[in-house]
Amino acid sequence: MSKTQQAPGGVRSKGLADYLNDENVRAVIYQIVAIGLVILAGWYLVSNTLDNLERQNISTGFGFLDLEASFGISESMIDYTPKSNYATALIVGLLNTVKVAFLGIVLCTIIGTIFGIARLSSNWIVRKLATVYVETFRNIPVLLQLFFWYAIIPGAFPAARNALQPIPDVLMTNRGIYVPVPVADNAYEFMGIAAILAFVIIYFMKKWADKRLDATGQPFPVFWASIGIFVGLVLVAYLAGGAPTAMDIPKLKGFNIQGGYNISPEFLAVLIGLTVYTSTYVAEVVRSGIQAVPSGQWEAADSLGLKRSVSLRKIILPQSMRVAIPPLTNQYLNLTKNSSLAVAVGYPDLVSVSNTTMNQTGQAIEAISIYMAVYLGLSLITSLFMNWFNKKMALVER
Repeated sequence: MSKTQQAPGGVRSKGLADYLNDENVRAVIYQIVAIGLVILAGWYLVSNTLDNLERQNISTGFGFLDLEASFGISESMIDYTPKSNYATALIVGLLNTVKVAFLGIVLCTIIGTIFGIARLSSNWIVRKLATVYVETFRNIPVLLQLFFWYAIIPGAFPAARNALQPIPDVLMTNRGIYVPVPVADNAYEFMGIAAILAFVIIYFMKKWADKRLDATGQPFPVFWASIGIFVGLVLVAYLAGGAPTAMDIPKLKGFNIQGGYNISPEFLAVLIGLTVYTSTYVAEVVRSGIQAVPSGQWEAADSLGLKRSVSLRKIILPQSMRVAIPPLTNQYLNLTKNSSLAVAVGYPDLVSVSNTTMNQTGQAIEAISIYMAVYLGLSLITSLFMNWFNKKMALVER
């Protein structure tokens, strides 16, 4: 240990011991050592993995994405055949994952809100039924629920020859539900563009209406005006495109149903399982959010003579959202990540397609890296959107 040096002018200079006794210096040293250990561990893992892959004659890199996939996928939102490349196959899996996650989030929010409100109902039967629903499905593992629904759905419907037809042109079989869809036409592209244009107009109209309310105190019927703009623009685009009416109707041909759009049992099992499971947690979030609103808000609404339903919709729920949004975000993230369990019932999501790709090419690290990056990206997008929404709902103090 070095001793403290005495400067010629009588000023005492710091020695090594003084620096080591300084908390800030030690903190920097510890961080440098920690980062060095992490880099060393990473270098060891990567180099060791590359050496092992080289000894097994397995090439590394993402060049396999351009190779022919040579396997079929039962459900696809884009054009795909076994002659497509692996990159296209992974995009199909990604879109299937996004489809089930998006629909699951929408449905679990609606169902969870209903059951969350029902748990606070003054009606004893409604309150108890909601409690049974929440406590039952919340305490059963989601994977078991997926197996349950996948066993129930195909067995609940007959074979294709005896398909149920609850409404005209809609067929329900043990191979899924078949619904008619419009035949592709340019008019539908025009309608999509018109819908986007309508949303832009509605957005700026809402901002104008808010400024007008602040300046004059005069409200503007934004809701009805928005419906009129949206319906009007889409209808004009439909008529301008020739008003096509051709439909692709599902019909029995041979031993199977041909035509229409097929909602497969695998997709239904995954969607119902994830929705039911997550809606129980959403229900508890909504219930706790409502209970967090001071009871004085209910009393103030009652004193104004408002109906309970109006008080709930206009006063209580908007305030409860400020409490409920952060835990809701966690539930949306959980649902998205739980969608990876779809591979257990044969739904061709990203994990299922990646596993097939990995088995055929041997590119395990690359395939796993891809779907880890995808799930990370989906979670970050969801979090960013919900954080933005949370800020929009926060109280603004003047």
